[in-house]
Amino acid sequence: MKDGKFLTLAIESSCDETSVAVMADGRQVMSNIISSQIDIHTAFGGVVPEIASRHHLQNMNTVVDQALTEAGVTLDDIDLIGVTCGPGLVGALLMGVATAKAIAFAKNIPLVGVNHMHGHISANFIEHEELEPPFMSLIVSGGHTNIVEMSDYGVCRVLGGTRDDAVGEAYDKVARVIGLGYPGGPKIDRIAKEGNPEAIQFKRVYLEKGSKDFSFSGLKTAVLNYLNTERQAGREISVPDVAASFQEAVIEVIVHKTMEAVTEMKQDKLVLAGGVAANSRLREALSAACDEKGVKLYVPSPVLCTDNAAMIGCAAYYKYKAQGADGLDLDAYPGLEI
Repeated sequence: MKDGKFLTLAIESSCDETSVAVMADGRQVMSNIISSQIDIHTAFGGVVPEIASRHHLQNMNTVVDQALTEAGVTLDDIDLIGVTCGPGLVGALLMGVATAKAIAFAKNIPLVGVNHMHGHISANFIEHEELEPPFMSLIVSGGHTNIVEMSDYGVCRVLGGTRDDAVGEAYDKVARVIGLGYPGGPKIDRIAKEGNPEAIQFKRVYLEKGSKDFSFSGLKTAVLNYLNTERQAGREISVPDVAASFQEAVIEVIVHKTMEAVTEMKQDKLVLAGGVAANSRLREALSAACDEKGVKLYVPSPVLCTDNAAMIGCAAYYKYKAQGADGLDLDAYPGLEI
């Protein structure tokens, strides 16, 4: 506690960002340090789990110190430790969980394990002070594509999810085959602005009637088949057109299913969350759909869309208030469900 504020030290290490934040009263960011490994993994065309874990181990103590220094506090001021315990890469998660448990034990501070997906949703609580549950949320990231109803802080019900590739994973795979490299999401978003989204009519996959689930593996294959056909015929391929047409096929389905869920659940608030929430076309299309239906759309800043510890600190604060602390037997759960 400092200046009458409840302080949470939060740690996020689920994939390839080592991030530590200090949060005051759940929603005020005092520091949010993010050490990215993106340049390291770009050479491999994606995240290499063993390398990610090794760099978390090397970076963690430095990033903790930086977060405390920037916030102007010490560990003696901290009231709660929050850490991502899943889902994610097991080795990467263990680096954060082990650090959090060590600090909690050494300083006798309560410890809370946080679901990474709850963290992504909570990024909007930081960005929008007036936001309170209940609401609908669309979570779109490298590992997840989910439509979720949040009835209270940390209380979620999944209405739909991906049956194969997550949307971010599909972006990465398509970016690779059209020669854009890793990370695919921002690169496709950028080059798609130069292309015609109607140039190639990739099939929209809606699955069975009424389903809120997604499937992107067929679309990924359709892009690959198109490229092979054009190359075999000796025709020139427009990468911007392929990127724009692929992106439009993805976003059209996501927006349709999300707004269908919002209408069916009679919600008037929609929260966008996850790394793909930074996609400019998705934001534009969701904003237009929400305006048409009179739904308030909440989106986080790009820095809060990516993996960061501030969102974990926010989620930890509300979980602790509702459920109390976890024990020091807290573990990493790579397949943790929302």
